[in-house]
Amino acid sequence: MKLAIEGGCNAVASTLGVLGACSRKYAHRIPFILKFNHNEFLTYPNRYDQIFFASIRQARNMGAVAVGATIYFGSPESGRQIVEVSQAFEAAHEMGMATVLWCYLRNPAFKRDVDYHVSADLTGQANHLGVTLEADIVKQKLPENNGGYLALNTKENPYGKSDKRMYSELASDHPIDLARYQVANCYLGRSGLINSGGASGENDLHDAVRTAVINKRAGGMGLISGRKAFQKPMRDGVLLLNAIQDVYLSADVTVA
Repeated sequence: MKLAIEGGCNAVASTLGVLGACSRKYAHRIPFILKFNHNEFLTYPNRYDQIFFASIRQARNMGAVAVGATIYFGSPESGRQIVEVSQAFEAAHEMGMATVLWCYLRNPAFKRDVDYHVSADLTGQANHLGVTLEADIVKQKLPENNGGYLALNTKENPYGKSDKRMYSELASDHPIDLARYQVANCYLGRSGLINSGGASGENDLHDAVRTAVINKRAGGMGLISGRKAFQKPMRDGVLLLNAIQDVYLSADVTVA
């Protein structure tokens, strides 16, 4: 909480336990986004499933302005997750809260010659499904490649629907074009696209600023920065958050 406030963030997203423990002190100081589903990582072997840990009513009672959820599109559990999140988002909108959906992919088959979990076409379809569920904001990983549908679709195992123009007229290999395709799948930006900051590494400041520039130039609306910021000393975390904000405040960084 202190990092988000000191860093000038416009909201903080976390779980019921975290936000509930400090809602009396902080809910009026920074907007809360209650993430109502997540993993539990205790079942053996691990299951990468999204489980409800909170209700929409609990989010409203603690003063949250929005709720968030993850769907692992492409996983065996995705059908159940879609239904659950759709019903939860309906309830959130009825209570006047916004909705944020982490539209992530999860399927071992998506890892081939490259990792198509971050392909523009497959993540774009996940974004489209997220907006179909009335997500006001879609969170997605920055695309690193394209052609997931082409790699997975065979005569023996037909998969998805695609058009060759997805890989020629509508996108190129340029990072901004790949991210722009994600924006296009958010009903042409009607629902805002935010990209994830990614895991912490050796070049966090550089990577965060690069992601912000690509997102903004592609027509996106921001970043969610977690581990890159909060796994650092307060001063370094604030500097990273401010560097991201400087990209969006800069008149020199425009839509490409």
